[in-house]
Amino acid sequence: MDQEFWDAMYTNVDFSWSGNPNGALVDEVTGLPAGRALDVGCGDGSDARWLAAQGWRVTAVDISQVALDRAAAVQTPHEITWRLLDLAKEAPAETYDLVSAHYLPILKTAPDTAKHLIEAVAPGGRLLLVAHDTPAEGAFHGHDGTEFPYADFASPADVRALLGDGWTIETDVKRDRALKANNHHVDIILRARRDA
Repeated sequence: MDQEFWDAMYTNVDFSWSGNPNGALVDEVTGLPAGRALDVGCGDGSDARWLAAQGWRVTAVDISQVALDRAAAVQTPHEITWRLLDLAKEAPAETYDLVSAHYLPILKTAPDTAKHLIEAVAPGGRLLLVAHDTPAEGAFHGHDGTEFPYADFASPADVRALLGDGWTIETDVKRDRALKANNHHVDIILRARRDA
């Protein structure tokens, strides 16, 4: 699941996203004081544009340049920094008041991904991680016919176990999605605040 894989997916598959932000993002971030936000795996940029509209100063990163080009092409009155980043190989250069990752495939064979997510949260900042509630025996099917067993991916619980002292868990729930996607009807949501 490298840059070539994701570029090919965005190039070869016609995605018809709603253009709306993820519901869990709206639920978990509404009411928080706006600051600097990192949208990880930004895809079509809907979450980044929503955050910017709420007053956040947003950096949106993705492993796919194709995704970034599509996201940046959408007109918005708000300034967003779009940046290519493979989180499995490289940590963000700065820290943020909000690090948001929705449905980010974190392979257990690439443990630095979770480590880099955690390190990107500034003191007093929050990590928001949202994942599909998937069956252990299922698999993610790539655009090229490849299969990635769900058991190979780190869950929000796995990431939570890495936080250690100095964090406060604010949300740790399973929640029905308002907008169903394929066979995904339930989200696992983790929101944690790093102590100041």
